[in-house]
Amino acid sequence: MSFQFKPGFLLGVATSATQIEGGDLGHNWNDWYRRGRIKDGSDPARANDHYNRWREDVDLMAGMGLQVYRFGVEWARICPAPDRVDEAAIARYREEMIYLREKGIKLLLTIHHFTNPIWFEERGGFLKKENLKYFLDFTELVVRSFGDLVAEYITINEPNVYATNSYYFGDWPPGEKSFAKALTIMANLAYCHIRAYELIHKIRREKGYHDTKVSFAHHLRAFDPARPRNLRHRLYAKLLDHFFQGLITQALFFGEFSWPLRAPAPVARGEYCDFIGLNYYTRTTVSRFGDGVRAGAPKNDLGWEIYPEGLIRCAASLYNLLNRSIYITENGTCDNRDAFRCRYIYEHLKVICEAELPVARYYHWCFCDNFEWSEGESARFGLVHVDYETQQRTVKRSGAFFAAMIKAGGVTPELYEEYVKEQTYHH
Repeated sequence: MSFQFKPGFLLGVATSATQIEGGDLGHNWNDWYRRGRIKDGSDPARANDHYNRWREDVDLMAGMGLQVYRFGVEWARICPAPDRVDEAAIARYREEMIYLREKGIKLLLTIHHFTNPIWFEERGGFLKKENLKYFLDFTELVVRSFGDLVAEYITINEPNVYATNSYYFGDWPPGEKSFAKALTIMANLAYCHIRAYELIHKIRREKGYHDTKVSFAHHLRAFDPARPRNLRHRLYAKLLDHFFQGLITQALFFGEFSWPLRAPAPVARGEYCDFIGLNYYTRTTVSRFGDGVRAGAPKNDLGWEIYPEGLIRCAASLYNLLNRSIYITENGTCDNRDAFRCRYIYEHLKVICEAELPVARYYHWCFCDNFEWSEGESARFGLVHVDYETQQRTVKRSGAFFAAMIKAGGVTPELYEEYVKEQTYHH
């Protein structure tokens, strides 16, 4: 039941700016809330008030012994208008980054994590080729503003999820329901990643830095047929895998845009990732062209299947394409009572440690309970409990387990007995 982390393996947490910072900013999620589109009516302007409470949160991270931190900056806060830069916001972010470094926490900065300034959205966002320069201008601003403090970057978080939820299912802003538009978004985001990859390297190289690492955070899931012998189920599983993640992987990794993806401008074939960033949560069991959950499988509070082996399957599929060090840039579960999160973390870390793959980092999603997009405040993923009314933070039992694992360099028989043994999943 016990296991040790491999030498050099680092553990930490991930967050996104919109989900923790708060503030009634001019972005698409504040607008989505005003349209009444958040399931529990939660206002992202509240979130965790991290923008003001950042020092308290960093102290909490340091107290838990976290070694790495993936975080984002808010485009709408830094650029409230297309031709305006808020220097005070840049100074405030720099202050936090300096403090994190002083605490010995390594930084991984995400440039785009689902949220657009409303001025960008009103111009058509990533759907229009002429708008892509705004994202690249923001990328340049970020790297020039923070490049002396941050060497490692995620250009875009989960481009396939953003395209699917915002432009195919219509559950996220701007609420479109078009397969063609979703494909255009995927292609344009892949192009943006490639150009941002080149740009970040160019800027930091000019500044004399040689430790730059750039990637994107890729959301992958295992797709399996509901009945393996059913030809239709197998076909749908292959099609979903291809359209949701296979096509875009080739574009993001290598600049290969295969039909029906079309690059908005010419791209040279190459390798556009310095490490593999993988966000993994669940498996989809396929009986039709859509989502599905295996009958009788363990599930979290959102009904997602808990399937640790899928993490290794997905990581291996990416590593077989491109031999790079692997960062698990997100992995976690919605467990509102913190009843099974210790077991979830244990099982996912165990398969990582038992695999031959070069997994170098694990970023748990997420640090503290936060604004969970269209679910609002109803879905708790954090290692730290947040009372949204008072903003009081309390480290959960799973957070204590996470800290104890870091300190022990793995899971000892004693830690397993104390935190994992008695926990069970929903079925």
